[in-house]
Amino acid sequence: MPSKQKNRGQHPEDPTLFGPKHLPALRAATADLSWLLSRDYPLTAALKLVGDRYRLNVRQRKPVQRCACSDAQQAHRRTRQLLPAALAGRSLQIDGFNILISVEAALSGALLFRARDGAIRDIASIHGSYRRVNQTPEAIALIGEMLTQLSPAGVTWYLDQPVSNSGRLKTQLREIAEVRNWDWKIELVYNPDKVIAEQAGVALSGDSWVIDHAEHWFNFLRYLLAERLPEVPVLDLSPPAAATAL
Repeated sequence: MPSKQKNRGQHPEDPTLFGPKHLPALRAATADLSWLLSRDYPLTAALKLVGDRYRLNVRQRKPVQRCACSDAQQAHRRTRQLLPAALAGRSLQIDGFNILISVEAALSGALLFRARDGAIRDIASIHGSYRRVNQTPEAIALIGEMLTQLSPAGVTWYLDQPVSNSGRLKTQLREIAEVRNWDWKIELVYNPDKVIAEQAGVALSGDSWVIDHAEHWFNFLRYLLAERLPEVPVLDLSPPAAATAL
C-alpha cells in the first residue's frame, strides 16, 4: 500500500488551532452544540450556528461535532457501556478502520479528544482509501495485546469492503494474527456499522452511530491509552458537569 503519508500526526496548524487560547471556545462550542442537539436541532444547522458564533474554522468544527451529543444520547450510551472486567468470555466486534486509525493516530502524535460521552476520538479520516502508515504494524500488535488481555470468547474485525486497500489490510491483520496465535476472524463487509450493530456481542468502536445502536459497547481506545499509552495527551472537550446535567 504505497503512500506519501508516513504517519497520522498533527496538521501543521493544529498546535495553534487547538492550543490553550482556543480551548475555552472549543469546550463552550461543544456544550452549546450538545444543548441544541438535546432540543432536536438538526446537526448541520446547529453546528453552523455554533461554529459561526465562536468563529471556528472547518478543522476546529470537526472535533466539536464528534465530541458533542444530546442528553438522551449521553444517557443511552452510558447504560450500554461495559467495563473491562465484563468482556471476559464475550464476543467482540471491532469497527476495524475506526479503531485502527485511532490507535495509529495516538502512536503518531495526532490530536485526540475526549467527548461528552467519554469516548476518545480523533479527527483523522480515510476518504474512501486506507493507506498504511509507519505505525500500522505497531498499532495492530498493540490492539491485539490489549484484546488478549480482555480474555474474550472471540474477536471479529469488520472492514469496509468499498474502502480501497481494505483487502490488503485484511491480509496484514491475518498474517500478524497467525504469527501471534491470535484467533481472529476478519470480515470485509459493505456496511460494518450496520453489521456490528446487529450482532449480539460487544462493539469496539468510537463511532457515535455504532455505539448508539449496538447492544453493548466498550470504550477500547480510552482503555488502551490508560493501560499502555498514558503519556499520550488527550484534549478534553467534554462540557463541565454543571452545564450538561441530565
